[in-house]
Amino acid sequence: MRLNQIFEAIDEIAPFSLSREYCEKYGAYDNSGIILDCGGEIEKIVFSLDCSAAAVGRAKEIGANCIVTHHPAIFTPLKALSEREGKNVLACAREGVSVISAHLNLDCAPNGIDECLMRGLGGEHAVLMHKLSSGGYGRVYDVTDTDAAAFEERTRNVFHSARTVLYGEGKINRVASFCGAGLDEETVAFAAEHGAQLVVSSDVKHHVLCEAVERGLAVLILPHYAAEQYGFQQFFQSFIRKTGAKAEYYADARFI
Repeated sequence: MRLNQIFEAIDEIAPFSLSREYCEKYGAYDNSGIILDCGGEIEKIVFSLDCSAAAVGRAKEIGANCIVTHHPAIFTPLKALSEREGKNVLACAREGVSVISAHLNLDCAPNGIDECLMRGLGGEHAVLMHKLSSGGYGRVYDVTDTDAAAFEERTRNVFHSARTVLYGEGKINRVASFCGAGLDEETVAFAAEHGAQLVVSSDVKHHVLCEAVERGLAVLILPHYAAEQYGFQQFFQSFIRKTGAKAEYYADARFI
């Protein structure tokens, strides 16, 4: 495969136009797309949530010359590449490993990471906070009656993570979830206004946690990596079914 064919296959699953639409409509920033093009035929691909040193090492080890990430390998503009800044992209360039990142487009796409998070948490049909022409971000939905502690235990098992943190208790049957570091004042308000008793997100700031708890919401903090690789693995499987490409999924157990 050529790099543009990989890009096109990803685009059919999670259109990159959704990233542009989300940024324009909701004032966000993203850098999804082809990050590094080293040319040539792509022999094997590594899918990794991040363009980490370990992922680059794994690509080198198995002879892969392309990495597909969720988090942009370059996010904010760089003035230079060095061992201090952009070092993993520089390592890819040295090894001839091209990089594509699918970030907000994959968060928001139908069956994308935000929707997969909901399904993993036991939800099905949601009220969307940020709607797009297709898909969207931020969800509130019904779940089977349970209590907060049991919901946390189930979440740990489904997402294979022992690093969850729960604030609050009580019975729940309606949940809000926001993949990534998605909990802020706006999303807390959306969750409360749509009847959620518990919210799930990652990397929650203290003042946002306080706001949620004072509104009477329980908060379940799920590690960013565990929350997003759940959907990224499903995206990987969709890509393989679509293309038949030689590819491997790399999971970094340090962060799950």
